[in-house]
Amino acid sequence: MTGRKRILERAVKELQDGMCVNLGIGMPTLIANMIPEDVDVMLQTENGLLGIGAYPKELEVDPDLINAGKETVTAKAGASYFDSAESFSMIRGGHIDLAILGGMEVSKNGDLANWMIPGKMVKGMGGAMDLVQGAKRIVVIMDHVNKHGESKVKNTCTLPLTGQGVVHCLITDLAVFHFPESGMELVELQKGVTLDEVKVKTEAVFVVSESLKVNK
Repeated sequence: MTGRKRILERAVKELQDGMCVNLGIGMPTLIANMIPEDVDVMLQTENGLLGIGAYPKELEVDPDLINAGKETVTAKAGASYFDSAESFSMIRGGHIDLAILGGMEVSKNGDLANWMIPGKMVKGMGGAMDLVQGAKRIVVIMDHVNKHGESKVKNTCTLPLTGQGVVHCLITDLAVFHFPESGMELVELQKGVTLDEVKVKTEAVFVVSESLKVNK
């Protein structure tokens, strides 16, 4: 199983019946195709659609139906369409139960950096800054280390912040962390991963849960 598949399969478990969920640009959008049939959630995108379905098959593509990442999507029965002002009112008003976002860095304090790398072109900050303040729960999914082998789980983020102390749960290809007030806590190890490997590849200081779970 690839690291990305591990991350996505674990992230899907965060979805619960009746939730209104926003999936961030990039890897989180793939979750739309993985939702179990017995879990009924409403997917919301900040560009104005509530009730996103799975990615369309070739003959289902409608160029007018897109998510925030400009990808074509489908709409479930009962979906609603509205402008960006209405969409951000939903987000800022606390009506999003869960936001699953990608990340570039996460710190031991639950700080998130995910919107820009200095010196590289940025098309815009998107809705992440609103989501981390308005959604009731923030889950971040990302690789544990970057392409240079450096930890993306930091003591202090080095990239511009999206929000401070906003992450509730971090899911990587190696582990799952929670962020209680007492500090960063390792709660799960992904399949085939050892505690020593996580310690070596994690810059951030963390504690190990007494009920640490090893996924199989």
